[in-house]
Amino acid sequence: MTRRLISSGSRFEEEIGYSRAVVDGDYVWVSGTTGYDYATMTIADDVVAQAEQCFANIAAALAQAGCTLDDVVRAMIIVPRREDWAPCWPVMKKHFAKARPTSTLIHAALQTDAMRIEIEVTAKLPKKG
Repeated sequence: MTRRLISSGSRFEEEIGYSRAVVDGDYVWVSGTTGYDYATMTIADDVVAQAEQCFANIAAALAQAGCTLDDVVRAMIIVPRREDWAPCWPVMKKHFAKARPTSTLIHAALQTDAMRIEIEVTAKLPKKG
């Protein structure tokens, strides 16, 4: 299988030089994804709404690659504010209930203060057949 680059259409991917996701072999690596809504070019104030949008953005990239959130094997979550993590638990459980990937949480600043969560995942492509 050849390496395939997936774009969300964000101008930053071209300007900075990265892909929303890369498919290589049996795996899909999805870049750190924030709650930015590319359809409306906005970001919600609420961390839970941002978490939901993160998953919508990630799911769109995974779909282009040929898999779903159920195929995720690893997740890394970054939240700048510790108090924002617990409200996101139900969102994580909803989207990862079947996959139950390994997971790491990091508290760190993000690109802008408006961004309150960022999620990066790795998925394994399902076997064909």
